Amino acid sequence: MIQTQSTSVHSSRFGSGQAVRRLEDDALLAGVGRFADDVTAEGQTHMFFVRSPYPHARIVSVDVSAALALPGVLQVVTGADLVAAGVKPIPGSSGFTRADGSPVASPVRRVLAHERVRFVGEAVVAVVAQTLQQARDAAEAVVVDYDELPMVVDMNDAIAPGAGTLCDQAPDNIACETRYGRVDATVAAFAKARHVVTLDIINQRLHALSLEPRSVLADVDKTSQRLTIRMSTQMPTGVRGSVCDALGLDVDAVRVVVGDVGGGFGMKTSVYPEDIAVAYCSRALQRPVKWVSDRSEEFVSSTHGRDVQSHAELALDETGKILALRLASLANVGAYATGAGVAIQLLIGPWVQTSVYDIQTIDFHFKAVLTNTAPTSAYRGAGRPEAIFTMERLMDEAARQIGMDRIELRRRNFIQPAQMPYKNPMGQVYDTGNFESVMNQALVLADWDGFGARAAESAMRGQLRGLGIATFLEWTGGNVLEETVSVTVQADGIIEVFTAVNGMGQGIATALAQLVVDAFGVPIEQVRVVMGDTDRGNGFGSAGSRSLFTGGSAVRAGADKTITLGKQLAAKELEASEHDIAYADGSFTVAGTDLRIGLFELAGRQGDQRIFVDSTTTVAGPTWPNGCHISEVELDPQTGHVAVVAYSSVNDVGRVVNPMIVRGQLDGGAVQGIGQALCEHLVYDRETGQPITGSLMDYAAPRAQDTPEFKTEMDQSTPCRNNPLGVKGVGELGTIGAGPTVVNAVADALARHAMGRQSSRLQMPLSPSRLWELMQG
Repeated sequence: MIQTQSTSVHSSRFGSGQAVRRLEDDALLAGVGRFADDVTAEGQTHMFFVRSPYPHARIVSVDVSAALALPGVLQVVTGADLVAAGVKPIPGSSGFTRADGSPVASPVRRVLAHERVRFVGEAVVAVVAQTLQQARDAAEAVVVDYDELPMVVDMNDAIAPGAGTLCDQAPDNIACETRYGRVDATVAAFAKARHVVTLDIINQRLHALSLEPRSVLADVDKTSQRLTIRMSTQMPTGVRGSVCDALGLDVDAVRVVVGDVGGGFGMKTSVYPEDIAVAYCSRALQRPVKWVSDRSEEFVSSTHGRDVQSHAELALDETGKILALRLASLANVGAYATGAGVAIQLLIGPWVQTSVYDIQTIDFHFKAVLTNTAPTSAYRGAGRPEAIFTMERLMDEAARQIGMDRIELRRRNFIQPAQMPYKNPMGQVYDTGNFESVMNQALVLADWDGFGARAAESAMRGQLRGLGIATFLEWTGGNVLEETVSVTVQADGIIEVFTAVNGMGQGIATALAQLVVDAFGVPIEQVRVVMGDTDRGNGFGSAGSRSLFTGGSAVRAGADKTITLGKQLAAKELEASEHDIAYADGSFTVAGTDLRIGLFELAGRQGDQRIFVDSTTTVAGPTWPNGCHISEVELDPQTGHVAVVAYSSVNDVGRVVNPMIVRGQLDGGAVQGIGQALCEHLVYDRETGQPITGSLMDYAAPRAQDTPEFKTEMDQSTPCRNNPLGVKGVGELGTIGAGPTVVNAVADALARHAMGRQSSRLQMPLSPSRLWELMQG
């Protein structure tokens, strides 16, 4: 059952459905936000890392004597030191197999490289000193003797015979692979197909580029030996567990605290070697130790996103009905096959590969390839952008090649509302969806039929105008569907809610506060949302667009349980039957009388001056937000430059709690998708293994001036049935839709000007030089 909001005056102004200004913003705009680097501990020391300059090499020796002799240096730690101290490796991927059935193969990942380095930027030595400059100077004095080994940074080079290998268990550099579908049925479907459309597609490697870099401060209590880690992360509970595993500590021995987080985008979901190194040194020195990554370190040592190449084939009959989909993909997981890095490309992406289309016959083959590059992991969308990009490029190319209108092609293949709940060929069940209706609304919003006049105006200015579309869905939730909250009604007039979901700039505290207003009918100023402290509560954290539909559902359920408990307590105070107690707008009343007691007064009459409830809630399943995104571009034939000049979208995100925040998430996500489509690319030199886009001088990120004016609308007519709020995840939807609609718009511009054959050869990023060369034939 979907719960609706209260009709109190406070809910009508600050509850669900209202564009409440973000509660988080006042502190941030005033410059008094509290990020990890804003905290300075008494006696704080600083860490700096010596990193590998080679993509692959044997560590012959490490001489730290000169570094230890420098002023202010407190500790210099090598990989061998940590192995001798019993620090455990960071676990890699599990649950997948290689073609021969053997377990996933990956090098052992140490906190500091031991015996071998496997990518440029891998941490080799940690230096701790009184000041950051002293630590930097000492790092310069460390002498590491390397013996270079054969390296591979390109996936095709890595799987070629005779390539250098990253570990003995993977002589072919394939960490693991998965196969889905029915091969025989797919072969038969292609054999009888009237049309077969084939595309080779590359989803290039990207950098998350969060505004705040990774930051860690560890401080040990000298009496209890308990470690407190303050850091920038999306998953404090998971990081705590990983640190404890590596250092052999009980979970009660470590507390992780998270303040403001300046963006994560999935890059801050897992533990990093640096996190464990900081914790280890703090315990060893009995001093606070801080490490803050600089931008150059982030480019080479944080996890990257995407990096997938696919050979995709679509079989259609004479009417345009899709008969089968065949896909073979290589996913570059970097030097170490992480759990997230493998699962995202070999499992999660495939879950949505058939998207909003009624396709049941598939043959998918995915391989995770080891290379001498930084490991890949989650980045906004995490597997779904790659899958949807492939599907939507196929749809537009299919329409172009078989001579069918691309809107009509989509209509003929949409899953229909009457088919819900719908099980796709990967076994995933969509609970709701009305995909054709969403597309119809977007066509009107974008004035699809008026494109011809706009194209003519562009042509008068020498520009080639193109029109692109993407209809798609995504999966959200991380398949961790349980969340715990605590609700405390305090005698001082505050309702405090603690949740283990985490803020990272997305406005989740505001949305949760609005749900509290819905339940209690109090002013939003009397609501305080607290996050980011493993001593207060633990859970999965924030990733996979799960925060509202799991955390929000838990908050609403916890609030309802608190009101139920309040009724019991009020019945005792008012000497009435619990069944006669009603609650509304901060007061309990007895039916048919003028007896009443205020919520906060009731809390003050309890022994501990509060009403407290711990509540755990499990939602029924993931959510399947979906949308139709339409863009228009102008392509300059003289330079190859692309400008996105119009962008319209209709998005089914279920019930909307805060439309301003939802639009911000959709538009911000779209900017990142546009960035991938047009300019972003983290490049390693194929001959040397060196990253050549390792700074903002080289890595082209989208700027505000590059973004169009967005026309963004939400369709709330199809609420999710898997959670009591009816909401669907929204944080990644914009990113997923933007890439394919912009590239499809460029392909359309080419096809409209006698360059249809080139449209199938488009590869991201669509930089001016690439497009200019393509247009020259």
